[in-house]
Amino acid sequence: MAMVVAVGVLHNHLLSASSRIVCLSSCSRPPLSVSSGVAKVVLKKGKTQLFKDGSPMVYSGAVDRIIGKPPPQTGDVVIVADGTENPIGWGLYNSVSMFCVRLMQLQHESTRDPSCALNIEKLLQTRITQAVQLRNSLGLPSDNNTNAYRLVNSEGDRLSGLIVDVFGDIAVVASSAAWLEKYRSHVEACLRSINGINHINWRPSLDVLKEDGFDISSLKQTSSAPPLPERSMVVENGISYAISLEGQKTGFYTDQRENRRFISTISAGKRVLDLCCYSGGFALNAASGGATSVLGVDSSLPALELARENVILNRMDPEKVAFFKQDSTEFMKGALSREETWDIVILDPPKLAPRKKVLHNAAGMYRNLNSLAMRLTSSGGLLMTCSCSGAMTQSGKFLGILQSAAAMAGRKITVVREAGAASDHPLDPSYPQGQYLSNILLRVL
Repeated sequence: MAMVVAVGVLHNHLLSASSRIVCLSSCSRPPLSVSSGVAKVVLKKGKTQLFKDGSPMVYSGAVDRIIGKPPPQTGDVVIVADGTENPIGWGLYNSVSMFCVRLMQLQHESTRDPSCALNIEKLLQTRITQAVQLRNSLGLPSDNNTNAYRLVNSEGDRLSGLIVDVFGDIAVVASSAAWLEKYRSHVEACLRSINGINHINWRPSLDVLKEDGFDISSLKQTSSAPPLPERSMVVENGISYAISLEGQKTGFYTDQRENRRFISTISAGKRVLDLCCYSGGFALNAASGGATSVLGVDSSLPALELARENVILNRMDPEKVAFFKQDSTEFMKGALSREETWDIVILDPPKLAPRKKVLHNAAGMYRNLNSLAMRLTSSGGLLMTCSCSGAMTQSGKFLGILQSAAAMAGRKITVVREAGAASDHPLDPSYPQGQYLSNILLRVL
């Protein structure tokens, strides 16, 4: 009798253990493995590791086949899998672009946080919330000091193609991916939920959207929201700016904020020249830092109108902070003929190398510009020179070009400081293509 009871107890124990194993197996099953009705993009053998390591842009040449009927359309959620059809992650499909999937979440992330798995609306909410938390930890926005900053930085915030700059209570969205136009209402809803944001200015990057295969003729032309004013007011580093919401990019270059602040710390008692000055960011910081005279040069009249307005806004002496409309190269040649020099020269030209294929020609332009700028820098003075061309920054050639420019100018340079975009422009190390800004301070002898 005792043996029968023992056998029965053992049998029940084994059944209980078996059921626990089955439950554990089903509960720990990766969420992407059990999805139904979602197309699967299968990668070629040997092409998976880059994306397992986190690179968000799945290029079409890495794709072996697509499983799913009907086939996915642009903006659809798809699973990305290796050659054995085991999921790597999920993302958003594009039937036309050279980047056929933008990976949004890796397999291990979906397992750890299944609430976002294959759910772009939930993922948007989560990632934008994380972006807000990061900026808050950096002290942005800060009362009475800075209310202009980058809130979402594309791949750096794990939302490829989405740029959001905040100017006071206005969020300016630069859309550069087809999926964003599909989910525009969800993005806007997330932004409206952020404390302090009362208006949204959606600015599609038309050229980039075309490259992404998006039909720009289908863009929304109207909005139910009241129209925004053409200009707005912001504060950065305690300096007030009038910005144009119809101006370049999103309207204001937040990426140079920390570099502008640095200029204010070294300008006391100096004569400062700000070339390609746009609305006067570096020039105003130099003046705020105690420069004896500041001259800004730009070829854009609307930009200079903003710069002059900003001088008045900050109650600065227009005799000490002046702006001049001329092409920077022509201005430098004229200044050289007059044998003028400055203690600090800032050179921040527009993007000269938008793509690798024009890098060689751009290198010559950077060399010539910097050679002229070095000749305008007093012996022992400082030149802050910049490149916002991703192709140039990522090539690693910028310093070599500066050395060549120094030889051309008959000057000797020393690197004093190297910087990039401000800390509210995070970079995903698995996507180094997101690094674009070089800011180098040189001593010129």
